[in-house]
Amino acid sequence: MHILPAALAALLSVATATPVAQPKVHQDHARSPYAVKETHFVPRGWTATDDSTDQLLDLKIGLKNKKFADLERHLYEVSLPTHHRYRQHFSKEEVDNLVRPDEEASSLVNEFLQDHGISKEQCRYSSAGDWISAALPVAQVEKMLNTKYSVYKHEDGTTMIRTTEWSLPQHLHEHISTIQPTTAFLRASPKLQTVLESPDADFNEDDWDPPSATDLISVCNFEGVTPACLRLLYGTDDYTPQSPNSSIAFTNYLGEVANRSDASRFLTMFRPDAVSSASMFDQISISGGPVDNGTAGAGYEGNLDIQTIAGQVWPINITSYSTGGSPPFQADLNTPTNTNEPYLVWLEYVLGQQEVEQTISTSYGDDEQTVPQSYAQAVCEGFAQLGLRGVSVLFSSGDFGVGSNDTCYSNDGKNTSMFLPAFPASCPYITAVGGTRGYPEVVAYDTRNGYVSGSGFSNYFAQPAYQKDSGVVDKYVESLNGEYDGLYNKSGRAYPDVAVQGYRYIVIYNGSVITLDGTSASCPTMASTISLVNDALMADGQAPLGFLNPWLYTGAGEKAFTDVVNGSTTGCNTAGFPAAAGWDVASGFGTPQFPTMLDILGLGDS
Repeated sequence: MHILPAALAALLSVATATPVAQPKVHQDHARSPYAVKETHFVPRGWTATDDSTDQLLDLKIGLKNKKFADLERHLYEVSLPTHHRYRQHFSKEEVDNLVRPDEEASSLVNEFLQDHGISKEQCRYSSAGDWISAALPVAQVEKMLNTKYSVYKHEDGTTMIRTTEWSLPQHLHEHISTIQPTTAFLRASPKLQTVLESPDADFNEDDWDPPSATDLISVCNFEGVTPACLRLLYGTDDYTPQSPNSSIAFTNYLGEVANRSDASRFLTMFRPDAVSSASMFDQISISGGPVDNGTAGAGYEGNLDIQTIAGQVWPINITSYSTGGSPPFQADLNTPTNTNEPYLVWLEYVLGQQEVEQTISTSYGDDEQTVPQSYAQAVCEGFAQLGLRGVSVLFSSGDFGVGSNDTCYSNDGKNTSMFLPAFPASCPYITAVGGTRGYPEVVAYDTRNGYVSGSGFSNYFAQPAYQKDSGVVDKYVESLNGEYDGLYNKSGRAYPDVAVQGYRYIVIYNGSVITLDGTSASCPTMASTISLVNDALMADGQAPLGFLNPWLYTGAGEKAFTDVVNGSTTGCNTAGFPAAAGWDVASGFGTPQFPTMLDILGLGDS
C-alpha cells in the first residue's frame, strides 16, 4: 500500500522525464579551475600494463543527492515496526522526487558536458535524472577529468581500464558525487568457493528416492544439502504460497546464466511439483548480459541461485537479472561498453522500473577497499531507494572470514594490517547473510578449500541507527575484551545480520551432480524464506516487509531466529570473530524460523 506523504504530494507535478534545457550558467562558473575530486590507491594484486586512448568507456556521472538525509529518514520510518508509517512504502515517483537533482546541478553538469562536445542526445538519463551516462573515447574522458587512464591487470588475469585520480572544475564538486569507471576496481566476484565433487559420484535421478520421513535427521544429509532439508530445517515445508503477485529475483554478473535444462533436472529430482518453474522463470538481460541459450552448465552461480530459490518458493514468480560485463574485459571500438561497475548498471535499470520484485538476492561482492568511498556510497544509496520502495535486498557476506590469509593490509599506501570488510555486504541498507553448516548449526567453513563465512565491520559506513539503538553490536565488541583492537573499525556497520546453511549444496551443473560451498548458497536461501513471509503478508492484504534490518534489530532477530553460538570467521591468519550467545558478528542473529516470523507478524494461522 502506498501512502503519499503531504510533503511529497506537491512534488509529483515535477517532471520525471529527461532533464530539460536550463538557463545558461554564468561563464565564470563554467571556466572555474580544476581541482582533484578523488584519489584512490591501486588495490593489491593489480598492475598497470599500458596506457590506452583508442577505446570507449561507458561513463556514468552521479549527481549528488542533497536530500539523502530525508530519504534515509523515510526509509527508517517505513521499516521500523514501532513507527506509525511502518510498511507504508513509497512509489517509484515518490522516490524519484527525493533523489532528483536540483535545476542548478543539472544545468551546470549538462553545460560541462556540452563544453566538452557532448550533447544531450549522446547521453542517457536515469528516470530521476540523478545519473547521466554516455559512451565516450578514453581520450575525451581524460581531457574532461584531467586524468590519465591505464589498462590494469589483476594477478588472476582480469583487466580493467582505470585511473587513480581525477579532477573536476571546482564549482562541480558540490554537485557530482562520483564518476565511474575511474577509480573503482570492484570485480563483483561470486561469493562462491571451489566446486566440490558430489558425495556420491553415481548420484542421479534414477537412484534418487525422495525421503518419506519427516524428521530432520532422516531428511537432511549435511554433506549434500537439498531443498527438502532446507524447507524442514527452517520451517517452510508446510507453507504453500498464496499470493499471485509474490515475486523474487536474483542477480548475476560476469557472464553467469541460470540454465533451464539443469534447473529442470534438479527440480525433477528434488522438487518435482516445481518442475515447471524451470521453464517459467523470467530472464532479463541488462547491458548485453547473457541469458540461457539452451546449452547446459552456463554458470555455477546462476544454476545455484535458480535451483535453490525454485526448490523453496514454488509457485512464486522468479526473475533472473543478467548484467553484462564479464572480466577479463577490455573495451575497444568494437566492444564499446565497459560495465565492470555492475551495480550501477543494474541499479539504473531496476530503479527505472515501475514495479520491482519484493525480494532480491545477490551473491557477489569484493573487498570494500577495492572501491572508493564515493562509489560505495552512491551504490548503497541506490539500495536504500529500493528499500524505501518496499524491496528486501539481501547480499552474501563473503567466503574468506575476516579476510583471506596473507592479504589483510590497508589500501592507503601504508600497508597497515587490518581485517578486510566486504562490499556491498558492508552497506547499511541491505541485509547481509552469512553461512552455517551442520546441525546444530555452526559458522560455516570447509578446510578442503579454505571457505569460511565472511564477517566484519565497515571502514566506510558508520554503525547504523538500528544497530546502535539495539546495543547488540556494542555489547558484542565489549565481549571481545580488546581482542583484535586496531584490526577493525569498532564504530563501523557490522555484518552479517543473519545466517543460513552455506555448505555443500547439491546442484546440477552441465547435467551432472556437484556440491557447492559458499554464502552464495546462503543468500538465496534466506531470500527465499523472506519471499515466503512477504507472500503471506500480501495474501493477507498487507504490504511486504521491505528493508529488513530495523525489523530484525527491534525484536524479530531475537525472537524468530535460532542463535548460532559455535564457530568463528577465521581469516587474516587469526581465529577471527567468534560466535557467541545473542547477536554476534560471526552469524548475526542466527538462522530463520519461518513459523515464528509469521507469528510475530500476526499471521500464525497462514
